[in-house]
Parts: sequence; structure tokens; C-alpha cells
Amino acid sequence: MYLNAGGVTVSYFEWLKNLSHVRYGRMEKKFTENLNSHILGQIEELSGKKVSDTERSFILHGPDEVDLVHSGLEETMIAATREIMEIWKNNPEIPDMRTAAYVSAINKVAISYSELGIFP
Repeated sequence: MYLNAGGVTVSYFEWLKNLSHVRYGRMEKKFTENLNSHILGQIEELSGKKVSDTERSFILHGPDEVDLVHSGLEETMIAATREIMEIWKNNPEIPDMRTAAYVSAINKVAISYSELGIFP
């Protein structure tokens, strides 16, 4: 169930991208590259040492769409894991992480229903 959530999460990212008609990274790639270039220049100036071409290329590279999707997926999955672990550890009646994941999901649905006024 948890592993399938990764695929669903990436599909959600794709859906958001399609709704906005803007590809990921379009608004920040150049900014990140310029900022990294400035920081790298300062480090080289202050240290008096040059960074290798391979490292320079890696540092100056702004995020591509796939980089941003991987980053977003990683953050989402880490947050989900922490939430499931917290529910499992804080409730001795929950026997395993699978049950904790169900509790987490049901709680989210209940909160959404409550906020929408669907459920008392």
C-alpha cells in the first residue's frame, strides 16, 4: 500500500502540472543556476582554489523536472513514513505499520469530510 502511494503521488504531481500548464522547474531553474554560480564564485575567490569541471557542472546545474519530481516524492514519502510511525508508536492498540497507515488514511478522509461539512 505504501509503495503504491509513490506512484499515485507522482501521478498527482503530473495532474497538477497539467492543470497549471507550466512544467516543473520553469520558474526556478535559471534562478538556482545563477545563485549557485554566485556562491561557487565566492567560494573559489575566498579559498583561492578552483573547483574541478565535473564538480562545477554538478553544482551549477539547476533542477530539471525529474529532479523536482524526485525531490517532491522523497519529501512526501518521508513525511508519510514519519506520520505512520508516529501513529503506530503512540497507540499500543495498533499492531503494525499497515494498520497505522489505514488509521492515517481514515483520519485524513474524516478531516476532509468534516471540513467540507459532509460528516457531523
